[in-house]
Amino acid sequence: MVQTDEARQITVGEPVPAQRRRRKSWQEGAWRRGRIIAGLAVLAAGLLALHGLLPNPGNLAGLVETFLPWCGLVVPVLLVPALLRRSATALVALLVPAAVWLAMFGGTLGDRSTGKGDLTVVTHNVAAANTDVAGTVKMLIDSGADLIALQELDPGLQPEYERGLAAVYPHHVAGIGADGLWSKYPLSDSAIAKGPAGEGNGTVFRSVVAAPKGEIAVYVGHLDSVRVTFGKGFGAQLRDYSIAATSAALRAEPLERVLLMGDLNGSLEDRAFAPIAEQMTSAHEAAGSGFGFTWPTAFPAVRIDHILSKGRLTATDSWVLPADGSDHRAVAASYRY
Repeated sequence: MVQTDEARQITVGEPVPAQRRRRKSWQEGAWRRGRIIAGLAVLAAGLLALHGLLPNPGNLAGLVETFLPWCGLVVPVLLVPALLRRSATALVALLVPAAVWLAMFGGTLGDRSTGKGDLTVVTHNVAAANTDVAGTVKMLIDSGADLIALQELDPGLQPEYERGLAAVYPHHVAGIGADGLWSKYPLSDSAIAKGPAGEGNGTVFRSVVAAPKGEIAVYVGHLDSVRVTFGKGFGAQLRDYSIAATSAALRAEPLERVLLMGDLNGSLEDRAFAPIAEQMTSAHEAAGSGFGFTWPTAFPAVRIDHILSKGRLTATDSWVLPADGSDHRAVAASYRY
């Protein structure tokens, strides 16, 4: 049977309005669905961009800031339900935390090094429970460092470090707290660091290194640990006191070249470190690659071991050393001075 043009138009044309209605309904639904996901995305963006405005009861804001780079995981985590819900609203909203995170941390992902400098330094929390002293000593020597700062030296194992490092590093000071400094160049004036008012800081000491191109004031520190406890929050009061005393000593430092190396038990994103961060430059931020997390060794999640400088020192490279018997990764930096 031959269909007339009119019959063919009716047969072909009838479904079109229904298809359009379904398409329009789906498009409208795509924008209505996923509003909760979108809200969470915007909240995450606000947390990233405005973390400095967070109240700080129990040092809670400091805890958030310590792990701030990990907030970027909210994007892939929320992306899955956004796709499953086919939510245009959620997908567009996820662009906001992604853009904020990239603005804050995108530059960290690249390699900022400019080559080897004149002076290489290493800092490492060797961990009192580390029994592979020989392995740690070999790693430290292989780094090619001119200066090595060690923290958490067990008194019983300290002689092993001294014997192992002596041939390459004839100058050292150790036993100030549980810290030590080994050097290829002469050391002098080693003492507990004090601020201008004379307040002592039992976790940071200062030595003067007679480097070939001029003296360098080297501060070695292991600031007090922080604790997350129920009902007390992020317990960092002792560490924060050490930050204040160390900051005061650094401000009063008369030499033109200054290094601070050690386990500071916190990320520089934590607002508590502002008194130090505002006057010192992180070697990793200036010349490192990636986030450079150092703790814990099995799955590094935060950078709490730092090499900082001020004055006539320019970082040219910064890197994390391989794992050894410690629960921390050692970090190294190269400087031009």
